[in-house]
Amino acid sequence: MNEHHPQSVSVVGVGHLGRHHVRLTRSLPGWTCVGAWDPDRSRLEAVCAEHGAPVLGSIDEAIERSEALIIASPTTTHCELVVRCLDAGRHVMVEKPIAATVAEGEAMVAAALRSRAVLCVGHVEFFNPAVQAVLARQPSPRYIETQRLSPFSSRSLDIDVVVDLMVHDLQIVQALCANAPLTEVRAVGVPVLTGKVDLCNVRVELANGCVGNLTASRVSSDRVRKLRLFEPDGYYSVDYADQAVSAFRLVRGSPHPQIEPVAIAFDKGEPLAAEHLAFQRACRGEPGQLVDGVAGTTALAAAVAVVEAISAQT
Repeated sequence: MNEHHPQSVSVVGVGHLGRHHVRLTRSLPGWTCVGAWDPDRSRLEAVCAEHGAPVLGSIDEAIERSEALIIASPTTTHCELVVRCLDAGRHVMVEKPIAATVAEGEAMVAAALRSRAVLCVGHVEFFNPAVQAVLARQPSPRYIETQRLSPFSSRSLDIDVVVDLMVHDLQIVQALCANAPLTEVRAVGVPVLTGKVDLCNVRVELANGCVGNLTASRVSSDRVRKLRLFEPDGYYSVDYADQAVSAFRLVRGSPHPQIEPVAIAFDKGEPLAAEHLAFQRACRGEPGQLVDGVAGTTALAAAVAVVEAISAQT
């Protein structure tokens, strides 16, 4: 399949994120949107009408008509839907977290291996141009600090803030550390407005020696999305929301070492659109950056380890 052949794609689930997936499958080159499906018929019809997408009658019709599917349904349904699609030989992009449990994530990875189809996970922040610009420089982090704070919302209250928000940063920290596994996790978290953990701070150590200090909150008065990375002779500060990077390096070799700014050039863009294009390339068998099923399951396992560390403190 070459890049001049549009790939037929459908969207399963048209909630908060699913509607954006419908928009992009209708507008991005490389896709032929065959439609969307959601068990909520009124919501499905409204979203499809807004973006000019066909209404599909069932998941079976979506699978039959598509080369690739985007799954944006509730997390508890991911494993069943994704395995059905993969077993039918269809490529799949599934929203994060990959599954409700690590075992389900591993089952999805196994299904992708059996079918030789692409399985990628929608960790959209990984495709933030600012994050990609730092990753391209292949840093050697010794310490990483992240803040992901949001005002309270009625969305995703069936899961805690670790799986809802912090999982983004856990995945990016591991990507910055060449996918080194976690060796130590210390965490504290508290419920504030829900029965789940709404505010969390975690200290992680990775096998490469890097230490991370991650904070996530969905009860903040402000919206903050930041990452700071320290390496032996360098420093990066990433603002996800503004898609901005500040960088400095330590210049040795003189009686008085100097700290100099480093220019990081990149183009801003919509991370979700970049994620779609990466999925397209993977479906065509082309190389490129991707959060595959293994990486998505690893991020979920890290989130589970954080949740277990919190539970051990209570």
